[in-house]
Amino acid sequence: MIIRCIAIDDEPLALQKITNYISRVPYLKLEGSFGNPMEGLMLMMDSPVDLIFLDIQMDQLTGIQFLEVVKGHPGVILTTAYDQFALKGFEYDVIDYLLKPIGFERFLKSVNKAYLQLQGSPASQNVDTSVDSGTNFLFIKEGKRLEKIAIHEILYIEGMREYLRIQTAERTLITLMSFSRLTGFLPGNMFCRIHKSFMVAIGKIRSFDHHHVWVGNTMLPIGDNYRMAFFEVLNFTGISSNERIRR
Repeated sequence: MIIRCIAIDDEPLALQKITNYISRVPYLKLEGSFGNPMEGLMLMMDSPVDLIFLDIQMDQLTGIQFLEVVKGHPGVILTTAYDQFALKGFEYDVIDYLLKPIGFERFLKSVNKAYLQLQGSPASQNVDTSVDSGTNFLFIKEGKRLEKIAIHEILYIEGMREYLRIQTAERTLITLMSFSRLTGFLPGNMFCRIHKSFMVAIGKIRSFDHHHVWVGNTMLPIGDNYRMAFFEVLNFTGISSNERIRR
């Protein structure tokens, strides 16, 4: 599947970076790049596209105004230097948003997500997360709502068949998602899989022994297949074996 796309951004350097990234992805075909959003609108009238990389903060027409004008718009990935616009963007069913400065790895995750969604893959319909890995929060889909959750608030994550339960000190979120999907959005140095059914925030561990981890007053099991990797992670983060607290 080839995705026909355009890029709209009134910052020349930001537009150049996006077009360069597009050229590096085999299944993206750039139909045009525009510093003026009105020129992008004109192209879309003559030549339909599948995906728009759209800046939010533009003088002539903001990205949100652009979405208001283009009813039934194609897939959209928003780009912005201001993360407070993310929730507003998701009201327009955008695929994702990228926080500037945009790295290629984050860009690639976003277009892979777009690829799945645009081809109508059943797998894409089970992806219930909207995330920017350049920020310190996630947007998790719970039911029909997108719930904002700060990464540092997460205590642990429990797998329950095809669902995940994300536990913080204040609330519990349950979302239709797999561990492998969520792991791609979490900082690898902050979380560790300790069991086939549990992932824990390393900084929230209160104590542990050979078989269990305690997060607050909650005891979580350490699986045999995960034990060695878990202890290696603790050593990597500077916790020596002599410092391991046993309950």
